[in-house]
Amino acid sequence: MSQSKKVRFIDLFAGVGGIRIPFSELGCECVFTSEIDEKAARTYELNFHEQPSGDIRNYESPEIPAHDLLLAGFPCQPFSLAGLKQGFGDSTRGTLFFEIARIVEFHKPVALVLENVKGLVNHDKGNTMRVIEHRLDELGYWVQSKVLNARDFGLPQNRERIYIVALRKDCVGSWEFDFPEAPRSRTRVGSILEPASKVGDDYTISDRLWAGHQRRRREHAARGNGFGYSLFTKDSPYTSTISARYYKDGSEILIDQGLDEAGRPRNPRKLTPREAARLQGFPESFVLNPSASQAYKQFGNAVAVPVVRAIAVNLVPIIKKAKQRLAQSDRPS
Repeated sequence: MSQSKKVRFIDLFAGVGGIRIPFSELGCECVFTSEIDEKAARTYELNFHEQPSGDIRNYESPEIPAHDLLLAGFPCQPFSLAGLKQGFGDSTRGTLFFEIARIVEFHKPVALVLENVKGLVNHDKGNTMRVIEHRLDELGYWVQSKVLNARDFGLPQNRERIYIVALRKDCVGSWEFDFPEAPRSRTRVGSILEPASKVGDDYTISDRLWAGHQRRRREHAARGNGFGYSLFTKDSPYTSTISARYYKDGSEILIDQGLDEAGRPRNPRKLTPREAARLQGFPESFVLNPSASQAYKQFGNAVAVPVVRAIAVNLVPIIKKAKQRLAQSDRPS
């Protein structure tokens, strides 16, 4: 844990920095960042004026600065069931969660916030989640988790993710954190869309691609599944989840463009990169990657910023109080 009065945090598997934004807004100080994807790291640097360190596996724990809070949107990996017989530390070895655990074991931050896909709950028949919880318990942390949906926090996107919050037992004494109550404010896809006059024809999908999307949807429907494109209007309450694969063919989220001047249906269009950023709650000032395909991929991998903001508002005061307690206990009597 750091001795600074400010809440100091590290940002692991940082992507383009979505988890960082709300904590920085609250006056916390980022002291270390790690991101292995060079193009995501470039976007991060454009926005935060810091070059993220690379692969976290290349950094020994003592090389990482002291911190009060560890943030990580870590990849999901299965753990060894055989390893459980030898202790949870061994079962996570070789996985990316192990990188988090070894840093936590060395630095003992007051709190952790981990983000992952909803599927982590049942990943590897629930084994992955059990190992995470047990390992953090072994390291001296209270652990709770909750699946939160972006559409409940003011974003027009049906995006469910699991958030894991851990608090160091000897700092907080008992569980003090409450997951935020979702405001469930009304959302509308039109709130993130550019005016039609500002969207170039490049985003309208071609006749050939549109015909292919419709054909594949009919084929999937005949098989009894719901795979295929999703079409939304400005009045839709929310879209489907934007994913890292969005840039592959643009079929995941399509926007209805109504009729042309002759009264014929226009082909739908893709989201623009700025609209993709808005769908995740990134500020208008956020600098996009110059490559549209990279921007789609990066926002597809990113967090919904308002959800993290709601967590941060509840968590940061707890960390500050814990730091004060520890500072007082360290003072000579």
